[in-house]
Amino acid sequence: MAITLDSPLTAVLGAAKPAQRKKFEDGLGLRTVGDLLRHFPRRYLETGSLTRVSDLRMGQLLCVVGEIGESRTHTYAARRTGRRAYRVEATLRTGGPSLRMTFFAKSQHMAEWHARRVAVGNRGVFLGKADRFRDQWQLTNPQLSIFGMTDGEGEEDSAVQEVLEFGALYPIYPLTKGLQTWDVARAVKFAREVVGEVAEILPAPVREEYDVAAIGDAYAWVHRPEDRAQVARAHHRFRFEEALVTQLVLGRRRRARRAEGATARTGADGALLRAFDAGLPFDLTAGQVEVGAEIERDLAQPHPMNRLLQGEVGSGKTLVALRAMLRVVDSGGQAALLAPTEVLAQQHYRSIVTMLGELALGGTIFGAGEGTRVELLTGSMTKSQRTAPLSRIASGEAGIVIGTHALLQDQVLFADLGLVVVDEQHRFGVEQRAALTDKAAAPPHLLVMTATPIPRTVAMTVFGDLETSTLTELPAGRAPIQTNVVPLAEQPGWAARVWERVREEVDKGHQVYVVCPRIAGDEAEAGQVDVHDLPDEEDPEEERPRPPAAAVEEIVARLGAGALEGLRLGRLHGRLPADEKDATMRAFAAGDIDVLVSTTVIEVGVDVANATAMVILDADHFGVSQLHQLRGRVGRGGLPGLCLLLSHAEAGSPARERLEAVASTTDGFVLSRVDLEMRREGDVLGASQAGGRSSLENLRVLRDEDTILAARAAAEGLLDDDPDLLRAPGLGDAVRRLEQTQQADFVDKS
Repeated sequence: MAITLDSPLTAVLGAAKPAQRKKFEDGLGLRTVGDLLRHFPRRYLETGSLTRVSDLRMGQLLCVVGEIGESRTHTYAARRTGRRAYRVEATLRTGGPSLRMTFFAKSQHMAEWHARRVAVGNRGVFLGKADRFRDQWQLTNPQLSIFGMTDGEGEEDSAVQEVLEFGALYPIYPLTKGLQTWDVARAVKFAREVVGEVAEILPAPVREEYDVAAIGDAYAWVHRPEDRAQVARAHHRFRFEEALVTQLVLGRRRRARRAEGATARTGADGALLRAFDAGLPFDLTAGQVEVGAEIERDLAQPHPMNRLLQGEVGSGKTLVALRAMLRVVDSGGQAALLAPTEVLAQQHYRSIVTMLGELALGGTIFGAGEGTRVELLTGSMTKSQRTAPLSRIASGEAGIVIGTHALLQDQVLFADLGLVVVDEQHRFGVEQRAALTDKAAAPPHLLVMTATPIPRTVAMTVFGDLETSTLTELPAGRAPIQTNVVPLAEQPGWAARVWERVREEVDKGHQVYVVCPRIAGDEAEAGQVDVHDLPDEEDPEEERPRPPAAAVEEIVARLGAGALEGLRLGRLHGRLPADEKDATMRAFAAGDIDVLVSTTVIEVGVDVANATAMVILDADHFGVSQLHQLRGRVGRGGLPGLCLLLSHAEAGSPARERLEAVASTTDGFVLSRVDLEMRREGDVLGASQAGGRSSLENLRVLRDEDTILAARAAAEGLLDDDPDLLRAPGLGDAVRRLEQTQQADFVDKS
């Protein structure tokens, strides 16, 4: 029976022991021969020809096959911090002089990881520069690929021969515990020998127009390249193919949505929106006018709008969204604004009612003739409190409805839901957004808003699933925010100065936020992502145990009895009753609380003009977007803002790099790209958020933007000429497979 890409992996593992097969299947997630061949090397060692270690020279680049003869782990006190550190020293036996290698680690876990790689008897390929230290040859900055333990005489010559077969570039594969790159290389080599010709799914005209290599050449070049140019050509092929299949899925879904149709919301005579604009005490920014026009054009179309509105903290997104809602109400429809927290929903309700004035009292004796009703619906409202709002929503009397997840409940019925606005869209899953849009008789228009695009939002923007509007201007009155990292790992004494600085702000008559990652103990705020819970295959250091993070309840007690004794402290987090949360926010806004200790419930929407400073404890527990959102709460009243990021993360660590990036700029769009580079794009076609395992196999959104855009153009051309891809059956099968996966649900529902 012929072996194909769809054959089970056991067809090429053959005599491999069951335990090893399990490592391929469970550890690496490889089930078929195709999975194995698509398990590409993550880097290559430039071997040239293996060095015969006989006449060494200082600075000589060595690439040798050798065996670990000795290996020891030492502990010592780090000179700068005084903390315990680790040094793994190993001796590499070669055909000539032995070479010493040293690996440094900040944690026991990392030291154990190095020690496993250079255990006595392990053999592999080693690359580095020759140097002398204390009359011994050493291999500096070594790169290594371990391929197993010594089994007997003659093994070294066989290993050398197999390495030489790879030519100038030796592949290093992603691995799992118990597997070496050598094991994967042998399996791939055998698979390539026994698999027949691989079917080409890309049409020849597309490959020619976009300079894409044939599939057979790409597999040969990625696994056994002769030079870096072949590696680049192979990667371009696989990235383009993945981008094209993804773009075809997105393109077909966009066309299907357009075919579904929606009610055009033209605004009729525009009386409500015109009255609102006439009552504004300021002029719209040029950006708000331009984006408003884009949204109005979308709303007037007989197919659903699917638009992302992104803009800096304080750029006026809510005002733009409100004008869109008023246009839908002028058209006889209703608009719903979905917010992730009760604090934010209540803030939106208060600010929208304030902006509308008497226009928010439609149907009452106090209202204007053009007005409408604005309703608030949250989970903490009692059954009796919900009865009247639910009735007005169902009858259509309420033109604008603001709420939390409570809007998604079955008993919430709309007369004519025409527009759904989702604020901080990354806080909602696909199913939650779909539950609201499904309440409309016809597909409603959709506007999603975010202040700092999280990685998946950036990804979807690049992939073209969302039309994008961007507000780049800030309204008058926004003051600059100074952000500083307080490195407690190196300067623990600086913490006292932080609280002195807080007192100084309060003495000036200002107010301060203190933000904690936890509510109490190890309990995080619902919906918060702790970046330290995210997997990182490449950095075992991230798995090191961490001390408990700051918690609101403990910090309030400690500060009240210590550094901030005598000040008026408040607390705010998601576990408090709704009336207590609302009362606390009102008291803070009224100036009755000096320092508000909170979780991330104040991340968005909270607007207190007198708040001038923010202290974020254990700031490395937050993502880049969260930090940028949080500091946007200060400097809103024309007074300069200060944000202090306290962290025990060590200099040079990924966590510290995130904080330094946030401190270096207040440009949210720059930070969104930093976030994407650091945390990856997440599940681009699925429901999970950024930072987890990416659903993309070969593509990276920032690195491959040009490839993605080229693939989008190719996809549109193919769909224009052949909507069902009948003339490219292999490509059509790949598209349908992706459409049938759970991941494609995102494209359908969002």
